Amino acid sequence: MIFQSLLRDTEIGSNSYVLDTGDCKIVLDAGMHPKQESTLAIPQYDELPHNSVDAIFLTHSHLDHAGTLPVLMREQPDAPVYMTEATAGLTDALLHNSVNVMQSKRTELGITDYPLYGHRELDRLEMNWRKRSYGERIDLTMETSAMLYDAGHILGSSGVMIEKDDHRVFYTGDINFEDQTLITGAKFPEEGIDTLIIETTRGAAPRDPEYDRETEEQKLCDAILETIQNGGSALIPVFAMGKTQEVLTMLHKFKLSGKIPEKTPVFIGGLSTKMTILFDEFADSTPRQIPGFEIFRDMDVRAASKKGSRKPIVYQPGAIYALSSGMMTEKTISNGFAHGFISNPKNSLLFVGYAAPDSPAGAIRASKKGDVIELSPELTPVPFQCRMEIYDFSGHSEREALLKYMLKVAPKNIFLVHGDIAASQWFLEQLKEKLPDCQVTIPEPKKIYNLDK
Repeated sequence: MIFQSLLRDTEIGSNSYVLDTGDCKIVLDAGMHPKQESTLAIPQYDELPHNSVDAIFLTHSHLDHAGTLPVLMREQPDAPVYMTEATAGLTDALLHNSVNVMQSKRTELGITDYPLYGHRELDRLEMNWRKRSYGERIDLTMETSAMLYDAGHILGSSGVMIEKDDHRVFYTGDINFEDQTLITGAKFPEEGIDTLIIETTRGAAPRDPEYDRETEEQKLCDAILETIQNGGSALIPVFAMGKTQEVLTMLHKFKLSGKIPEKTPVFIGGLSTKMTILFDEFADSTPRQIPGFEIFRDMDVRAASKKGSRKPIVYQPGAIYALSSGMMTEKTISNGFAHGFISNPKNSLLFVGYAAPDSPAGAIRASKKGDVIELSPELTPVPFQCRMEIYDFSGHSEREALLKYMLKVAPKNIFLVHGDIAASQWFLEQLKEKLPDCQVTIPEPKKIYNLDK
């Protein structure tokens, strides 16, 4: 049995890995690098001979795990793709949106390789997607089987157990062991795992030992209420998939408990609308904190675009704007809306997720009041005068929880993936001391590792 990373570097990027059990070659995830363009955003699929793969597993629908699935499927036409039903629905929307984004980049940036795939090709390739439930046995060959487990990261996310003879390999994908506001925490196996392939996203940053999610939610609620009472509005930049729905569920809770006025307008916009509709479609078939809760049915949410209509978002005091993208990327709704927003000292800009330092959101987070901010080369720089707060509502488990899981599983082999070097290195040092009999590896791209030795 062998394992290989198809990433181009050791980082969080275009996640994709190969596991060959001897009678079944499996690809785990098919990501697109969020900071690269063209072929540099694609995993090293040239390591795979044409039509040599027997199965593909997609753990969840984020771009860095699903964004080049059509490219991989084109090269591996006979390989069925396994995922949960919710992941299939969200991935369909994500990939069709990616086609539109790539078409725009071809026109605006002159990237002639774009789009990497088209709408019609996507519709055809989806015929080879196989939707499976958590805990359902998947027979890949006479000797190799698989099973999906709830990863607690976003709707439909899963870890994958691959089993052949007496060797069991568990690939976690992205994990959150804690219950979120909407999504319940991971339910992972803890025994009988020989090889563990595990994400290390938050390894470089310890969490405040006093952290408590309920307290963090209350801090967000207090900031929103203070802003509204002072005659301003709150802008919450959010990722369209996952973070939008978590924030809306928090706002629903705040209103039900009377912590913020029930009639406070809530606006969303961009891809968030389509993703929220999909989250609602799976309300009765996926684990969630509020059983059956549907955002558009149970909340008064005003969408900028819904069911084909286009309604501009206009600023008004006393409102909450949960707008994508979370990093306020150029030409997104949150970026454009912020241009006339952050110069008003009555307003609040409330961050609830990760922002890369080189993104517009990252630049604002590193600034202080009075600094002049360039949100986009196409927009006039504006003074940063509003209140700004940062909250920890990560969809990834903090490092101590991940380490605790590794120690409990105590496998023969651990591969540390989905992390920058500093993050993976922290786990490596911890495991050398606490699991001395375990072979711990930060896999090098393209290198082949034999799991039977």
